[in-house]
Amino acid sequence: MNSNIAASIRTKRLASLIPMLSMLIPEDAILSEPEQLKAYECDAFTTMRQIPLLTVLPDTIEQVQHIMRCCHALDIPVVARGAGTGLTAGSMPVENGVLLGMSKFNKIHDINLHNRTAWIDPGVRNQAVSDAAAPYNLYFAPDPSSQLACSVGGNVAENAGGVHCLKYGLTVHNILELDVITIEGERITIGGQALDAAGYDLMAVMTGSEGLLGIIVGIRVKLLAKPASARVLLAAFATIEDAGNTIAEIIGAGIIPAGLEMIDQKGIQAIEALMHAGYPVDAAAVIICELDGSVEEVEDELTSVITILNRLNASDIQISTNEAESKRIWAARKAAFPALACLAPDNYVMDGTIPRRALAQVWTRINQLADEYQLLVVNVFHAGDGNMHPSILFDSSDEDQHKRANDLGTRILELCVHVGGTISGEHGIGLEKINEMCLQFTGAEISQFHALKNAFDDKSLLNPGKQIPTLARCTEFHAMHIHNGEMPFPHLERF
Repeated sequence: MNSNIAASIRTKRLASLIPMLSMLIPEDAILSEPEQLKAYECDAFTTMRQIPLLTVLPDTIEQVQHIMRCCHALDIPVVARGAGTGLTAGSMPVENGVLLGMSKFNKIHDINLHNRTAWIDPGVRNQAVSDAAAPYNLYFAPDPSSQLACSVGGNVAENAGGVHCLKYGLTVHNILELDVITIEGERITIGGQALDAAGYDLMAVMTGSEGLLGIIVGIRVKLLAKPASARVLLAAFATIEDAGNTIAEIIGAGIIPAGLEMIDQKGIQAIEALMHAGYPVDAAAVIICELDGSVEEVEDELTSVITILNRLNASDIQISTNEAESKRIWAARKAAFPALACLAPDNYVMDGTIPRRALAQVWTRINQLADEYQLLVVNVFHAGDGNMHPSILFDSSDEDQHKRANDLGTRILELCVHVGGTISGEHGIGLEKINEMCLQFTGAEISQFHALKNAFDDKSLLNPGKQIPTLARCTEFHAMHIHNGEMPFPHLERF
């Protein structure tokens, strides 16, 4: 858009919006100065940035409703933001739109011990829920690597998982009820306190919708009892193939670990340099396996897993004997992405999910693609459920590196689709993967996504331009995205 036109639109919108907002929103909760707005220009996907028209920081549900009504009346877009830890530009502002910061919604209102639930604000940190439930021997299962900082509202928006989602599920499997404000300012309840609710499963629709359908202002989460026993194993492998086969063997034996992770040599070395956790730096790969349950169940599964590890040439097997040792192993794993910051200025974290049978094949191919694009890629997998996080390391100030990183990311997501997987496991789509949605879905499917969006937000004011590509965008993407004279996945419908 022409800068003069954009400035004119901005001025007019501010002149109309600020007086309306000020009828209910305190002056200090409406941020309009450039230095204030700069802090909200991006989420953790820092290579995409946009200054918002305003940032508004409400602290009551009534204020959120008022903001929605004002923006709906003036046709002004709204982007909700939690803790800003997202990795797909999902909470990046849109030009001349409002950034709705939910950080003041940070209270845990109730812990119900009989039903094992908690009613919380969307801005409550993930780890804070488990901390509050710990005195009752309960915890909240989803545990993204950013759990110290990320908000549960953001977890719902992206349907976040974490290292324990293999056994305990994603966010959608660990919530019962949502309090939601629509774009018109209406307050609705989705789900309920019981395990099931009548009607369509709108809980599943809202979870993972990335702020396109409504603003979450309350969440009822499930709390689980802490298992009587938990043991963590770390095992080293000389080859990627043995590590991949071990994952398949563990699951094939009917064992469902609480967590089952895999890290390549470059990741091991980066983590060990930062955390000094005793990871074997000469290994081609390590597997981390956590078993939990009753004491008898854990010991029985531990024996079975050790047998599998030995049969598939594992070495340097470490087995935790207490909670402190388990925390040491997991703390190092969760420090993987901070550790990679020591290797390059920027990290493009992928989030494809593949069938477990394809782990070794995809891992090998990713390393070949990394060589082709002359970029360092570190592989960290939630291997038990096939959720991969290849990290492409580059310098965004180098335009050529930046382009190669983006192109490599697309090739990796193509590969995931090709082997029967999907382009996202827990990070969402946002703007980062919106083009790759055109690889995953047909025109008819994308049209249905738009129909669902329109049912909630017919003016397309909530987080516009994210998650769901237009059919025109897909046509343009496919026209540009040809390898060796051939379209990827020629069996898919084109736009």
